[in-house]
Amino acid sequence: MKTDLGGISGQKEEASKEKEMHAIESLNRQGSLDSNREDGRATLILTLTLCNVRKTELSRAAKIFEMFETQIHHFETRRAKKPKNSADNLDIFVECEVHSADVSILITSLKRVAEDVKTIREDKVPWFPRKIQDLDKCHHLITNYDPSLDHGHPGFADLEYKKRRAFFADLAFNYRAGDPLPHIDYTEQEIATWREVYRKLSSLYPTHACTQYLDAFQQLEKYCGYQEDNIPQLQDVSRFLKERTGFQLRPAAGLLSARDFLASLAFRVFQSTQYIRHFSSPMHSPEPDCCHELLGHVPMLADKEFAQFSQDIGLASLGSSEAEIEKLATLYWFTVEFGLCKQNGSIKAYGAGLLSSYGELMHSPGETGCPCLGWEQSTLSKKLTGWPGPKSGGEWS
Repeated sequence: MKTDLGGISGQKEEASKEKEMHAIESLNRQGSLDSNREDGRATLILTLTLCNVRKTELSRAAKIFEMFETQIHHFETRRAKKPKNSADNLDIFVECEVHSADVSILITSLKRVAEDVKTIREDKVPWFPRKIQDLDKCHHLITNYDPSLDHGHPGFADLEYKKRRAFFADLAFNYRAGDPLPHIDYTEQEIATWREVYRKLSSLYPTHACTQYLDAFQQLEKYCGYQEDNIPQLQDVSRFLKERTGFQLRPAAGLLSARDFLASLAFRVFQSTQYIRHFSSPMHSPEPDCCHELLGHVPMLADKEFAQFSQDIGLASLGSSEAEIEKLATLYWFTVEFGLCKQNGSIKAYGAGLLSSYGELMHSPGETGCPCLGWEQSTLSKKLTGWPGPKSGGEWS
């Protein structure tokens, strides 16, 4: 009877390879192996316990890593939490890089010289800016309401308006941290639109806006050219805010993603559009514009307590998950955008979406059952839960 030893050997090799592939797949599912790389190498995170390290175990473990040409990124030791028979046991944490094909056998080899060899999960944190210059990368737009894409936008059929919007977008995309803020020569038509919005809103502020807003608005009229025949320049407004609360402005091309917008607040930077809504609809805009930013947001950012609250939301957003970003955006929506408060027994507006919209502002204090939220930091965590998300059709007018 003849035996095909070559066939048996081949089957063993195939079985061994299959076993290794299953092990690698298992590590991937656990999140402890990052093997999605073109160079065929994998990042591996391990914990293990070495016993009697005064003898030979440490050197034997080191030789195993060396044998597989492992690149060590991080190596950390501490006295074992649960020493079994010796006080010389060490718990070891290793973050390393090895060829993907060697992962399984590396772990098997380590198990021969160490105990409790385990892979652990590394939670991947989304990218976030670490310095103010990184905000140059925070320019991802939500284009649902862009005049070139939204058939319902007042400027959808106006080629000149869309060309003007493209001009503003180029300014914002080409801006870099530290550059002078773009100076805009607004057209007569744009100033006429601003004039109509400014007149109507400023007539409501004395009776409908909160005290903090009124104080700042008066200062903006005095120092930053806030008047019905002039659209303030971002440079003047940014300088004013910097002196008052440390906030500064940078140009934005449109409605930013919640993650990018909130991240900017962490650095006390407010991303502000410079274009203005279409002249055919001065009392309504489906997206933020300079009326919304300059009349709605800027005055409140001049208040120190409110500025701190805004930055706190931004700081909380850095590295947060998508679910956490959604909660923070909801908090922002119901406070910074559409917040009401009670002062001297009367309901007043402090939300930018109210303060930049004649219709919203006129009716908001008389609404029954509407939530009135202050921006006290002590209540921030309470507001993060239990709120429905902002409605997708929200208006910025």
